[in-house]
Amino acid sequence: MRIPRPTLVLAAVLVTVAAGAGCGDGFEETPAQGDGKLTILFGSSGEAETGALKDAAQRWATQSGKQAEAIPAQDLVQQLGQGFAGGTPPDVFYVGPDYLRQYAKGGSLYAYGDQLDDADDFFPALRDTYTYEDKLYCAPKDLSAHALVINTAMWQQAGLTDADIPTTWDELATVARTLTTPEHVGLAFTGDHNPVGTFMLQGGGWFMNEDDTEVTADTPENLATLEYLKANLDAKVFAFAKTIDAKWGGEALGTGKAAMTIEGGWITGAMQKDYPQVQWKAVEMPAGPGGKGTTVFSNCWGIAEASGDKEAAVDLVKFLTSADEQKRFATAFGATPSRQSLGEWNAQEFPASAAFNNADDAHGPVTAPGFASVLAEFNTGLEGIAAGTAQPAQVLADLQRNGEEALSR
Repeated sequence: MRIPRPTLVLAAVLVTVAAGAGCGDGFEETPAQGDGKLTILFGSSGEAETGALKDAAQRWATQSGKQAEAIPAQDLVQQLGQGFAGGTPPDVFYVGPDYLRQYAKGGSLYAYGDQLDDADDFFPALRDTYTYEDKLYCAPKDLSAHALVINTAMWQQAGLTDADIPTTWDELATVARTLTTPEHVGLAFTGDHNPVGTFMLQGGGWFMNEDDTEVTADTPENLATLEYLKANLDAKVFAFAKTIDAKWGGEALGTGKAAMTIEGGWITGAMQKDYPQVQWKAVEMPAGPGGKGTTVFSNCWGIAEASGDKEAAVDLVKFLTSADEQKRFATAFGATPSRQSLGEWNAQEFPASAAFNNADDAHGPVTAPGFASVLAEFNTGLEGIAAGTAQPAQVLADLQRNGEEALSR
C-alpha cells in the first residue's frame, strides 16, 4: 500500500503502505544483479512481513527452478535511488504511489501491466494509482483504506449501540461529543493530510484533479471540510493526536486518550502488539456532503527496466500477487489483499478489519512528483488551525499556490 508521514512513529507503522525505511540488511550486500538470482527489495513492517516475503521467495524458487532472495531495506528510497543511478537496481521492489511517476518518467521502471491476464481483478483505485501515461506500470501488492476505529468499551460506557455508528458528519460530531469526557476526547487522529484528505473526499473535494495535472485545493468544498474540522477541534470533541500527547491515532486510541480514531489496517498489528487490552472495531467512515469517500494506501511491485531477467521477474510478481500468496500475506502480517475477488474472503477471515478493505469509495494518494513537500507545508497549516493560529481559507490558499508552483517545476 499507502504514503511521507509527519511523525517518525507513524512512518514506521505505515512502512508497508509507503516507500519508507525498513529493517535488515542493506541492498549493497546483495548479490550483483544479473548473476542469475532475482533480488527483491522491500520496506518491512517487522519480522512477520520479512519472514513472509522470504518464505514466498523460496516457494517461487522451488516452483520455477530459479533463485530469488528477499531483502528488507534499511532505507528503501535511498537504496533504490543508488541502484538506479549505478545501473544495479534490485529486480523486484516495493514502489509507493508518491514515487511511481518519478521512477516511470525517469525510465527506471519496466511497464509490465499488459502482461497481467487478470489485472482487472485489482481494485480500480489501485490500478489508477499505478497507471502513468495510460500504462499500468506495476501490480498492487495490497491495500488499506481509512476507517473509523472505535474503542468498544468506551462506546458501551457512553450508552451507545450499533445503531449509533455514524453514517454522516453530523452523526460523527454527535457521537464524538457523547464520547468526550474529562479523561479522553471523542475522536483523535493524526493531524496531517492523510486523514484530512479523507474528509476532503467526503466533502466533495480533493487536492488535485483525477489525473494529478491540476491543483484543486482552494475550493468551496475543501473550505467547508476544514471549517467542519475546525469547529469540532474548537469544541474539543475532535483532536489531532499530537495535541493530546499521542504520536498518532493508534496511540491515542490504545492509551485511552481517545474513544475513536481514523486509521488504516496497519493499526491492527499495533493494537495486537502494544495495546492487547483494548477492545476495538473498525467501521466504514461516515459520508460527508459529497458522499462516501476514503483514502486508499498501498505499494506496488515494481520491476527494474535494467533487470537482467524481466521475464522471470514478471513471473515472480504474478506469483506474489496470486490469490493464494495474498491470502498468506494477509494471515502472516495483516496485508489486505489488492484483489477484488478476495474481498469477501478477507471480510470473513478478519471481520474486525473488514472496513479497511473498503476500496469501492476510495481514492489513491497524490502521485504528482514533488508534491510531498507541498503536503508537508499543508500539514503545518493544519497544525495552525488546531492551535488557533491559522484559518482554513488561508491554509487552502497557501496549498493552492504551493501546489501550482510545484507542478510548474
